[in-house]
Parts: sequence; structure tokens; C-alpha cells
Amino acid sequence: MMETQTIDIANFVQFPEERRSSAFAREVANYLERYPDTQYVDVLLTDLNGCFRGKRIPVNGLRKIEKGCYFPASVFAMDILGNVVEEAGLGQELGEPDRVCVPVAGTLTPSASDPEQIAQVQLTMLDEDGAPFDAEPRNVLNRLWQQLRQRGLFPVVAVELEFYLLDRQRDAEGYLQPPCAPGTDNRNTQSQVYSVDNLNHFADVLTDIDDLARLQLIPAAGAVAEASPGQFEINLHHTDNVLDACDDALALKRLVRTVAEKHKMHATFMAKPYEEHAGSGMHIHISILDRHGKNVLADDSGEDSATLHRALAGMIDLMPASMALLAPNVNSYRRFQPGMYVPTQASWGHNNRTVALRIPCGDRDSHRVEYRVAGADANPYLVMAAILAGILHGLDNDLPLQEEVEGNGLEQEGVPFPIRQSDALWEFAENESLRALLGARFCHVYHACKHDELVQFERLITDTEIEWMLKNA
Repeated sequence: MMETQTIDIANFVQFPEERRSSAFAREVANYLERYPDTQYVDVLLTDLNGCFRGKRIPVNGLRKIEKGCYFPASVFAMDILGNVVEEAGLGQELGEPDRVCVPVAGTLTPSASDPEQIAQVQLTMLDEDGAPFDAEPRNVLNRLWQQLRQRGLFPVVAVELEFYLLDRQRDAEGYLQPPCAPGTDNRNTQSQVYSVDNLNHFADVLTDIDDLARLQLIPAAGAVAEASPGQFEINLHHTDNVLDACDDALALKRLVRTVAEKHKMHATFMAKPYEEHAGSGMHIHISILDRHGKNVLADDSGEDSATLHRALAGMIDLMPASMALLAPNVNSYRRFQPGMYVPTQASWGHNNRTVALRIPCGDRDSHRVEYRVAGADANPYLVMAAILAGILHGLDNDLPLQEEVEGNGLEQEGVPFPIRQSDALWEFAENESLRALLGARFCHVYHACKHDELVQFERLITDTEIEWMLKNA
């Protein structure tokens, strides 16, 4: 076991109500001073899938939510379509109870849909006893983050998100297609990694995204054109506030979708929208500082530290069970195909993009891990929770670490992880270490919801089946 020291952690949610309320009252006053024409506010909870659920209220109701407002606990037992999964045990079984939700400090920002007149604020749910509601992904992550902090370990993280811009119209065969460059009939169907022309063609969309991100105080770098037509990547700046990083990632996804619609396109974070093109991933960079600000993942000479190797071993050991979080939908598993430059086993290496856990180039202070497995469709809170759970698991257990991968990791053996959702859900349900770290109630709720989605999907009869089997079976 690693020796640790405990430090006091301030948890805003658990501050006395008066302190919380006064802080939010100041935030509201400052906001309305900057945006005096605000008419409405979207109050938002983030469900298991990272979808926003909430309501739009008149601006004069904003001060009333200082002390909290009510949402049903079943918000955290919804499938991807917004239907409550009763097997999760948060709906009718409990009597459809409401829980108090309080605003998350610092999340009152202009809405991308109408910045001058509509604001948005994020909420987080409390349990009956006033503690953070344990089935809410944000609270699951916060608990793991505080466990690391109590050991004197402070993660610094950065999120990278890929997405596609799509034409609203399908092609002649009914498939998704890239949009035409605005004002032209030019439709880019060729792969062009780092294409500057692609950035020029969609400059108006990307500029709007940048401008609104600044307005919402989302610390994002400019978009990069990815390998596939209409695909882009936006990187968020690194931060030592793990919750903020994920709050910003989700706000960015909402913003990108809204801006795309304004430009008469769709934006999708779907893991694999095209059979023939690359999928969209969510890569997370993480380093860890001690209380003096020293990076504990590197030793004094700048090489890998023992702490880094323990963290890697823990993340690799929990990766098979974590896949249900990293790849949360049936479509997520379409990314894990040979030749798609996506790792299909738990492995690690230096300066190598073919492994699941990459140690990028950089100096001692920036020595870090890039976690390259999750899809862009995953919930950032749960991806980050899987990473921190793996690190804690490695610190607390003496686990063997496989040799690092040299060369093409896609062709070398590592620890296999499930590349079908049914197998992933089984691994998730069976792993006691992960359940202990994430919390039993959360794991039950998550598994129930995702298993229900899979059952619904498997009931569907697709056009492909009919085409293949109707006359040939």
C-alpha cells in the first residue's frame, strides 16, 4: 500500500446552505449585470449518457434556485432515448421521488442558442440526507477525485473531443454524408488529415464555435481538421479541476451541436457514423502533482516513476471492466475494428499512437498519460471516473505491469478488452474492484440502463438482415 497523507477538501455542495446561496446570489448578480436582457434560463442536469435534462424558466426564477429546485431521481435511470428504465430502481419502485438539485458554482453562462436572452446553469442532485446523490455521474467522479486529493495527489487533465459535421440530407442510398462547403456545391469526400482547406471551408462554423466557447468561458483551443471528411477535433486546455474539465467538455458538445444547427448542418459525437471512415474518440491527458506542484509521474531524471508504473498497471487491469463506460452504446463498438487506428487491447508505450495508454513526448513537468480508448459518445464524467478508479486501484494493489509496446501496438498482444457491448456489460457487472470504487448503487443503475438499451437494440430487425436473409435463408 502506498503511504498517504490526508488533507481537508472543500466540497461546495456540502457547504452550509447560507454560504452556497450567497455565493450563487453573487454569481447571478454579476451575470445579470453583464447580460441585462436575459429573459430565460435553462436549468440542466446531466444524465448517465451525458445528455442534458432540464427545463427553461423565466429569469426571475433564477434566484429561487439558490436553495435548490426539484427533479426526479429517475433522471439518472434514463436510457439514451430519455425513457426511465424501471429495473434501475430509481423510478416507480421508490415512488418516483424528487430530490433537491442545487446549482453548480461557475456554470451560469450564456446559452449558445441565444446568448443575450437565454442563460444556462448546471445543477447537481443531493440525496435525502443532503449528501451528493450517488447515482449521478458527476458525483461518482467527484468522490474518486477527492480520494486522490486526500492522498496528496492532484490530477491535471485535458480533454480532446472529435466530432463530425454532417449534411442534413442523406445521400441517394439513405446514408449520412459530409456537408457541402457553405455557399458551394463542393462536398469533401476525401480523407485529408490536418487539412487547412477544410478549416477554410468551414471557417464560419468553427469561428462561431470559438466565439461562443469564449463567451461560455470554455477554455478550448481552435479546431483541427481530422483525417476524415467533415471530421474535426477540439482540445480543451489542461486544468487541475477535474470536474470543471468534464463540465466544459459537456458544455462544448452542446455548443457545437447548436452552432451546427444554426449553419443548417448537424454535428454528431456518435462514435462511428461512417462505416468506411475513422470513428470519433475522446482522448484524455492526465498528469498528477504532489502538494508542492511536482509531477509524480516522472522521477528526478525525467523518466517514468514507480507511481506512473503503478497507475498504468491499475488502469490496464480495470480497462476490460471499464469498457462499458468508455464505449457506452452499441455503435461505440464499431470503432474497435482492425485498420481503424483504435487500440483493441489494454497496452502502453512511449510516443506511440497505437497503444491504449500513450506516454507523449515532453519535458519532466509535462510527463503524462494519454488515455486513448473512449469514444466521443461517452460521458466525460464516467470516462474520467474510470481513469481515476484505475489509478487508485494501481496505487492500492501490487499489480504486474506488462512490457511497454514497441512498434505497432495494433499487431501485438496486450490485455484483451471486450469489443462487444454484451461482453463489456458482463465484465462491468463481474468486477468487484471497480464496483467498490464507483459505488454499488451507481453500478446497478448503470448496468440496468445499458442492458435495457442493448435488449431494445437486439430486438430490432435491420434492413441488412432483410436484404441478406429474406430470400436466402
